[in-house]
Amino acid sequence: MAAPKRGRNASAQSRPGRSLALILIAVVALTGGMFWSGNTTPRLGIDLAGGTSITLRAVAEPGQESAINKTNMDTAVDIMNRRVNGLGVSEAEVQTQGNSNIIVNIPKGTNSKEARDQVGTTAKLYFRPVITTEVSGPAGTASPSPSASSGASGGDKATDKATDKATDKSATSSAGSSASPSGSATSQGRAVTDALKADATPSGSASGSPSASPSASGGSSDASSKLQAQYAALDCTNQKARAKAGKGTRPTDPVVACGQNSGGQWQKYVLGPAEVDGTDVDKAQAVLNTTTGAGWTVTMDFTDKGAKKFGNITGKLAQNQPPQNQFAIVLDGDVVSDPSVKQALTSGNAEISGNFNQDSAQSLANMLSYGALPLTFKEDSVTTVTAALGGEQLHAGLIAGAIGLALVVIYLLIFYRGLSVIAIPSLLVSAILTYVIMALLGPTINFALNLPAVCGAIVAIGITADSFIVYFERVRDEIREGRTLRPAVERAWPRARRTILVSDFVSFLAAAVLFIVTVGKVQGFAFTLGLTTVLDVVVVFLFTKPLMTILARRKFFANGHKWSGLDPKALGAKPPLRRTRRPSSTAGPVDPKEA
Repeated sequence: MAAPKRGRNASAQSRPGRSLALILIAVVALTGGMFWSGNTTPRLGIDLAGGTSITLRAVAEPGQESAINKTNMDTAVDIMNRRVNGLGVSEAEVQTQGNSNIIVNIPKGTNSKEARDQVGTTAKLYFRPVITTEVSGPAGTASPSPSASSGASGGDKATDKATDKATDKSATSSAGSSASPSGSATSQGRAVTDALKADATPSGSASGSPSASPSASGGSSDASSKLQAQYAALDCTNQKARAKAGKGTRPTDPVVACGQNSGGQWQKYVLGPAEVDGTDVDKAQAVLNTTTGAGWTVTMDFTDKGAKKFGNITGKLAQNQPPQNQFAIVLDGDVVSDPSVKQALTSGNAEISGNFNQDSAQSLANMLSYGALPLTFKEDSVTTVTAALGGEQLHAGLIAGAIGLALVVIYLLIFYRGLSVIAIPSLLVSAILTYVIMALLGPTINFALNLPAVCGAIVAIGITADSFIVYFERVRDEIREGRTLRPAVERAWPRARRTILVSDFVSFLAAAVLFIVTVGKVQGFAFTLGLTTVLDVVVVFLFTKPLMTILARRKFFANGHKWSGLDPKALGAKPPLRRTRRPSSTAGPVDPKEA
């Protein structure tokens, strides 16, 4: 039984080169990937790289001042946090300040403009029927939309997610004149007036008809005239005009709005009262539809209440001619999509298809999912944060880390002497892997290195050094027991391995709990600590142990040179164990040879 066991151990000892080759290949591959991606340095957090700090103030709707409460503020923070952070750890911070303010810190290098747009888009989301639309320009130059395909999303279509067999339902509409070739102000005004009068219904109804709905009396004429004037004068190519369009309008009133079509042109719209709002959307996601060949689409699931309202409005719209068979998805006063409808969508879910790519589909899905905030927010201030203070702290932190690393190296040289030839390269491999992975995680999951994360990396030096010390001490204990180096290396490994795994598991568990229960910068510390703990296990198993096995075959270490750190005399080793026979109590005199 003993011989096969020795054979297996010999076989295991003879292949440490495989483990070393594996980890070296991983290091080369990751380093090559870092240079190939062009991201050769880790992304820095706002405290190190600077960035943008945005202060948002909650503004309640008239008569709903009580809506500014802790519950709604926390909900808004959660939604904004998901908007700006998306996947992973981008280190964008969203937190409340006082009773009505939210502070958003966006690090430099995280596409702060896009993140700011995501945060700034804080108005409620509405689904409004399209009354008329046309390509917009300076007053007097607007031209009618040639077809429904000129909408904000370039001819998006809404269908039931369960089926794509929508059938055309032809019907006439007195507001269809917007699709006529006339571009005069007179025809524009007639289109608006006719559309508003076509199907006037009481305000706030869920009938789904595009309507002005102020009243059925003479006030409707005044409202339509005012809306007609606003529509005729609206120039969506003017940023200030776009910002003012529809501001202050109640959801139950018709409104003018702007949106960009797939060709990059600005469209202007007259939209009916909101029939569905963002709170009626339960979930939205971007999906690559390979079954029908529609490409990227956006699927929506509605709440029970929302499904009924959406079914009503799409049933009405399906009976109209373009563009009045479209509904506009309006966020912060802008039309982000205007899909057309061919049949009533009553299944509680829908699919929007059109000229989407992955980014545009995901953007619309995010707006639908996170667009309905419980409060409206006003951007009070936007300030640029410099990295001067963070840079000084980083410099001090790096000096502290260098001092700590130098002390660890000195300790290894004094107490372990030749074994430092194993420990120092192991620390170097661990440092390289940590740096390269942090650089790759920046563009992959938006990981940003902040000061607490740097602290986590410094703490990891001690964790890694502790693993080496545990193994070295186990080997030295075996030598003290009278064993030679090669057996000592293999016998010490199982016990050292258990200790290292338990220690690293506790450290990783603490990092995981800290990451889950905290927010902001503390998560950076927890993430880095967890990452370096995992890398410690990889380095010890695939680099330190195989390297120790190889060096144990060298005379310098195997013969216990006094500078090897494994000198049996210096360690107080016992004499080699010898077999002895116990004398029998019934036997005669002991043979001198046996004695």
